Amino acid sequence: MAGTLYLIPVPLGPTAPQESLPANVLAAIRPLTYFVVEQAKTARAFLKAAGTDLPLQELKLEELNEHTKANELDRLLEPLRAGHNIGLLSEAGCPAVADPGANLVALAQQENIRVVPLIGPSSLLLALMASGLNGQRFAFQGYLPAKEVDRTKALRDLESESKKRQQTQLFIETPYRNRAMFDAILQACQPSTRLTVATDLTLPAESVRTRTIAAWKKQTPPEIERRPTVFLLLG
Repeated sequence: MAGTLYLIPVPLGPTAPQESLPANVLAAIRPLTYFVVEQAKTARAFLKAAGTDLPLQELKLEELNEHTKANELDRLLEPLRAGHNIGLLSEAGCPAVADPGANLVALAQQENIRVVPLIGPSSLLLALMASGLNGQRFAFQGYLPAKEVDRTKALRDLESESKKRQQTQLFIETPYRNRAMFDAILQACQPSTRLTVATDLTLPAESVRTRTIAAWKKQTPPEIERRPTVFLLLG
């Protein structure tokens, strides 16, 4: 009988797992021997802090990230097929959401392997909750194009769709490009469009602010460079 694939959330920043993960999630982590992780070094630090029944050196960690080739995924399921449970970790937040772990989950679903999502911090939902924007109709767009012309078009298309459907649009950016994204939004979008900038969620420096584009232009830009940030738009 196949094992179970547990989707294990990770804190959104340098905080103890006990501060953001429920006790039952920590309890589910401890007996596991097999893990698929984005980066082994940071995963070991998380597992050490969370606590495991086995010594860290006896845990079996396989990496799954942007460098993993499609033909390597099948091998990662072998422990599950052999009846062992596996924990899937992202670098931060919920695995398989804007995360390469989604490919492993898809393969597990194809083989009818049990997949269990565990409760933990999601920057997207936390940002939406605190934004004051439409929480009944929303869409996550992942990363927008990096090239300026393509990014501007994408922003205008999202704003138009948002206004038409009254749908909150959520997207993220590589942290070192956050300021460029913020400036692009102010240039591309209409004055009445509302923009939420949610930064360092669940961390001591957490900030969630919603303003119209016109209001943002009158304020000092938020300090978001190299800090995990979620952007939300409502036209």
